[in-house]
Amino acid sequence: MASAVGLDFGTTNSVLALAEGASTRSILVESPAGQSDTTRTALSFLKGHGHVPLRIEVGQAAIRDFIDNPGECRFLQSIKTFAASALFQGTLVFAKRYEFEDLMHRFLARLRDYAGGNWDTDLRRVIVGRPVQFAGANPDEKLALERYNRALSRFGFPEVHYVYEPVAAAFYFARNLERDATVLVADFGGGTTDYSIIRFEREAGRLTATPIGHSGVGIAGDHFDFRIIDNIVSPLIGKGSLFKSFDKLLEVPSSYYANFGRWNQLSIFKTLKDFTELKKLVRASLEPEKLEAFVDLIEHDEGYPLYQAISATKMRLSDEAETDFSFPPLGERARRTVKRADFEAWIAPDLARIEEALDEVLAKTQTAPQSIDRIFLTGGTSFVPAVRRLFENRFGRERIESVGELLSIAHGLALIGEREDIATWTAAA
Repeated sequence: MASAVGLDFGTTNSVLALAEGASTRSILVESPAGQSDTTRTALSFLKGHGHVPLRIEVGQAAIRDFIDNPGECRFLQSIKTFAASALFQGTLVFAKRYEFEDLMHRFLARLRDYAGGNWDTDLRRVIVGRPVQFAGANPDEKLALERYNRALSRFGFPEVHYVYEPVAAAFYFARNLERDATVLVADFGGGTTDYSIIRFEREAGRLTATPIGHSGVGIAGDHFDFRIIDNIVSPLIGKGSLFKSFDKLLEVPSSYYANFGRWNQLSIFKTLKDFTELKKLVRASLEPEKLEAFVDLIEHDEGYPLYQAISATKMRLSDEAETDFSFPPLGERARRTVKRADFEAWIAPDLARIEEALDEVLAKTQTAPQSIDRIFLTGGTSFVPAVRRLFENRFGRERIESVGELLSIAHGLALIGEREDIATWTAAA
């Protein structure tokens, strides 16, 4: 019987895995939405009526409740991005306050329910992935880990260990190395990009590793989505438009549109003062129909369908030079052709920061690009052609590999959890 579970609590998806000797297996989650080895990191609260209690769902089941019960369901996604934010002090869900650790606990508890006997009380260790740098403008790492600990302590695990996500991915990848190697892992999540350089060697048939260095930046796939929204959708719903204030013409605050850069914020935007102020601006706007469309989008909870449309567009651009984008709630004016060349121009500032973080880990470890034997790219954003070119130009295509983009972290965590030398792999909590 496995004694440790690997938990990849991701911005976009979460995965559970168990190690069984030298092999691993994903914990299949059986929810009302079906069976899967990955779970969307989404949480819904469906209002109960009369004696019917509040219903909490996760993953695709949460998305289904949200879509099927408009106005009756509170929907939250990408909750991991709240972890390191001191500004996030909780949110109200049907008049009850939930802090970050409450949301994380509720998500994981429902995930455990759907994992059945695979996540049982006999598990000795939970090995949790953590980013090298948490997402957010001013991330507070200590606060994030305190919140993680408070959420996980409610499950009563005898041991909780934290491992950098790229280190776990590297361990999963390194099992198949045929010779000693210095490996660079680039893990592209929804909210962060993390790097880890590790020297892997085999001594008497046992894999050993020497961590060389880490770096990270709070930029990844969600930022790429935001660039598409900022250039296509935001102008249609009032960004850059003017409103009249007494005898002056002022621009609608751009801060309203920054919420699209953090998908999790859309689910709480209509509870904030900013949304109240936005609605007041409609009458004073020189283009009120645009702000009305913005208000309707928020009030009708169209954030998730918009996220799906944007994400699908980004994915198609990984294979096509251009693709069509449309979003029915905004009508025909939202229909347009998006070219990959334009998309790459929009994300150029983000790519520059991703490359700066790569330069940082190479410089601070004094590692020359030619001394890297293998480059392991993991995470959905690793499929973006501009991202892959960044590494091909630096290291050459022949050294780059991509395997298990969504599962490698959880499986690497589970394998580390079975080792006697686990302390050498863990990060400070």
